[in-house]
Amino acid sequence: MRRTFVSLCVLHAVCPLAFAEPEPLPGQSLIELQALSITSAADSERVDGPVEGYKASRSASATRTDTALHDTSQSVSVVPKDVLQDTGATRLQDGLDYAGGVGRANNFGGQGLTTFTVRGFTTGEFYRNGFPINRGYPNAPDANTVERLEVIRGPATSLYGRGDPGGTFNVVSKQPLAEPKVTLGSQLNDQGMHRATLDASGPLNTDGSLAYRLNVLGEGGESFRDDVESERYDVAPVLSWQVNEATKVIFEGDFMRNNHPLDRGLTRLPGQRGNASRDTNIWEKGSDNLLHNDNNMAQLRFEHLLNDNWTLGGGMQWLDGSLKGNAVEANGLQADGRTLGRNFNYRKLQWTDRDYQLNLTGYFDTGSFSHTLLTGIEYEDYDYNSIIQRSAAGAGAYPIDIFDPVLGQARPALTRTTTHDKENLKTWAAFVQDQVALTDRLKALAGVRFERFEHDYDNKLNNAGDFSKGENGVTPRLGLIFDLTDTLAIYANTARSFKPNSGASLQGSGFDPEKGKSYELGVKWEALDRQLSIDAAVYHIVKENVLTRDPNDPSGTYSVAAGQVRSRGLDINVAGNLTPEWRMIGGYAYVDAEVTKDNVIPSGTRLANIPRSSFSLLNTYEFQDGLAKGLGLGMGVKYVDDRAGQTAASTYTMQRYSVVDLLSFYKLNEHVRLNLDVKNLFNKGYDEGAFNTYAYPGAPRTVQAGIAYTF
Repeated sequence: MRRTFVSLCVLHAVCPLAFAEPEPLPGQSLIELQALSITSAADSERVDGPVEGYKASRSASATRTDTALHDTSQSVSVVPKDVLQDTGATRLQDGLDYAGGVGRANNFGGQGLTTFTVRGFTTGEFYRNGFPINRGYPNAPDANTVERLEVIRGPATSLYGRGDPGGTFNVVSKQPLAEPKVTLGSQLNDQGMHRATLDASGPLNTDGSLAYRLNVLGEGGESFRDDVESERYDVAPVLSWQVNEATKVIFEGDFMRNNHPLDRGLTRLPGQRGNASRDTNIWEKGSDNLLHNDNNMAQLRFEHLLNDNWTLGGGMQWLDGSLKGNAVEANGLQADGRTLGRNFNYRKLQWTDRDYQLNLTGYFDTGSFSHTLLTGIEYEDYDYNSIIQRSAAGAGAYPIDIFDPVLGQARPALTRTTTHDKENLKTWAAFVQDQVALTDRLKALAGVRFERFEHDYDNKLNNAGDFSKGENGVTPRLGLIFDLTDTLAIYANTARSFKPNSGASLQGSGFDPEKGKSYELGVKWEALDRQLSIDAAVYHIVKENVLTRDPNDPSGTYSVAAGQVRSRGLDINVAGNLTPEWRMIGGYAYVDAEVTKDNVIPSGTRLANIPRSSFSLLNTYEFQDGLAKGLGLGMGVKYVDDRAGQTAASTYTMQRYSVVDLLSFYKLNEHVRLNLDVKNLFNKGYDEGAFNTYAYPGAPRTVQAGIAYTF
């Protein structure tokens, strides 16, 4: 396999020589890959650059080539930096709320973006500039470093590798600017949070061939949760070097330190007598509950124009991370319905990931057909080590009243090691994709990815659980899009997904991988002189080989890959700069997601954290002249239907909720921008997501103010 990988690298380097050099396409002047961009007189938006207002017109995330969203035969939403800035967002989740149909799930006690939901499926797979960054327990990139959030609905496995069939998202980070610019910012709220940011950019030499971008963050303070305080620091440098007219090299880093309690939120246990208030913390404070989550990321990307029609690009990414510290979690509830047994625990989790990519993009004609051909190879090597030690189990251990907690109890002794393992995952992959303009109105996309996945697992507590397993995955996709008019198009696609299952079976081996298949039919409309985009799609997705209880194991400890789940529904998404003053973004999603086959759970059981209906819409109005020039006012509305807390025959329900946010900003002059926002205006109580018997409460009414100074 390693020889094959090297051979493919050589093949990519010489492949263009096998083609007769065609004439450049009309209007084509620059082709790039991954920072991919085609600059033309008709459209100056770069797929790695800023978006004017709330409506993007192009993206590279769904195809890995510079493609107009209107010509992409898949549902894709772009949340630009302006949305994050206008809403005062500090986390990626805040921006994803307005992507349409992207829900919240397990945030691992406030540590980060552990999982989210798209089209009825929970996933933790997401990317940064096309590289996977969700390995281990990462902190998601801070909103201060983000240029665009691009949500891909449906399987993206044919380009990105293992993943869930519901969808994923790609973070496009801020890149160096041609002109010097420095912005200092500060935000604070009435719950105790305060943060300061720096965003500096500009050329480093006289001809501008060497440029930089530096984002720095410091954040800390209290929260609405009792005795839950945190710190967050981030340094994210980017260096861009235009070596010559044909070659560009980019180095990018992100070095984050996050100190946060493992805040498991509120319990929803069988027999519990009511629910505690959203601010109640039963998980201890100070060093008794504090995790140190460190994440280091470095990317080295390049693009080289072989000739006017062929571009070689790619790069490598290094990830190193750790999660260490003390925490407290639940054991079980006593008979009185209010006294909870807990365990004190210590964990040390460490991971490294190395990812290498090489891509080749070409533009050529065969007869009357115009092609955009993309081929790529990828190698990934991921190591993970973990140890978790806990105090005694049982409802009588380390007890606390969940409605009237008294924190600060003496730590119990660590008496058992519940997790001590090591695993290594290696992936070799190659893919090819062709986008073909069959006629002026009909376009097709066909692609396939071949992936070899090798998994070595070492259970240091039980050697019988050790295994080594290899899997091969083939994930094709096919899409068609037809322009009914210049602004109205219909499309259809089908795709497959592949995701290895983790863990060991009763027989001491690994599991067959999850496999998904998706069908989508949609329409794309650009109205108001292409200033408003409206996309709608219906879909049907099935995922097989979901882990379910092994019927041959009376203890209920082991699983088999024999379950099946199904999701179908409707997406409607809008984004627009309706007038120079008025911009909007949002979406509606209807999802019918349920278990269709399981050894324990009845068919028809709803999937955890999935609402049947969800809706979000952000409207912002910015005055362009008169006495109010520079003043912006906006309102965001979010609605989420009720959701099951667990995928189980009997579980609790998280109630539906609606949240209204108000935003305002004032550009005092070209240097100073002020903002004042009120989030959760009507102080609604709600659960934003759940993990097993833990439910994470949403924040109460919060007033946030800030200032940014640019020079």
